[in-house]
Amino acid sequence: MPLGAALSLLPFMSTGIALVAGAGVALTVGNPSREHTQRAVPLLLSLAVVGLGAGMDLRGVARVGAQGILITLVSISACLLLGTLFAWALGVPRSVGLLISIGTAICGGSAIAAVVPVLRPKDQEVSVALGTVFLLNAVALFVFPAMGHSLGLNAGQFGRWCALAIHDTSSVVGAALQYGPEAMEVATTVKLARALWIAPLALALEAWQRRTRGAETPGTARKPWFILGFVLASALVTWVPTLQPAGHTVAAVSKQLLVLTLFLLGANLSRSTLKSVGMRPLAMGVILWGCMAGLSLGALPE
Repeated sequence: MPLGAALSLLPFMSTGIALVAGAGVALTVGNPSREHTQRAVPLLLSLAVVGLGAGMDLRGVARVGAQGILITLVSISACLLLGTLFAWALGVPRSVGLLISIGTAICGGSAIAAVVPVLRPKDQEVSVALGTVFLLNAVALFVFPAMGHSLGLNAGQFGRWCALAIHDTSSVVGAALQYGPEAMEVATTVKLARALWIAPLALALEAWQRRTRGAETPGTARKPWFILGFVLASALVTWVPTLQPAGHTVAAVSKQLLVLTLFLLGANLSRSTLKSVGMRPLAMGVILWGCMAGLSLGALPE
């Protein structure tokens, strides 16, 4: 584990290789520090995202974010509707189907973790949803860059497609990194703007739970505070030009920190998690993901 983590910080290590290497370690020799790495992944991802903001111009971030508002709203609504229909058609339990739909619609495991206190699903249901999202994220890291090149997508188009069609922020940025810095900037900005929808969605779910559960009060959703850090870091280097060289250095370090995060994410995989993912939830996740990837691709600007 320590050797793999150290290698992940070297420049030649790619995001896809890091994820597979971490999963390989976990499924062969095991991860004796899983409890610690599970706590470390959200923190490291947050730090990496904030650091990436230090290498971006806030004006460009605002422009890209504004351009994606309408398509983001439409795609989230379509994903939740299709997810409900597919879960019903395939006989997937309601909570599992809703968690997979939310993870696909917004930002993968982060969105699932955010709404767990509100929905209060069983631990097994959470494991199934997270396992499904993890497997699809791993596939996306390898499939999306290859598909982007074969389809002739430019950097901006690919970055937007990643942000709309790949689940987790880590995999979005990881796939976009393989396509170049412009793709990474667009992908990160659009994905973080998308992640802001966790808050209104959680509020809507909370209101729904109160109506269906009566006096039983749901919990409070977790907030993606790292988005604010990303905007502040971007604003700092934009409005204080003398900090831009340091900002680019921080961004470069953050890219390698993201590679380390993906290695640890893979290392958190376990055989029990794989076994918990049944064929129906996995089929639902794949079909929903395929539909959203296709719809997002068709909605890309020329």
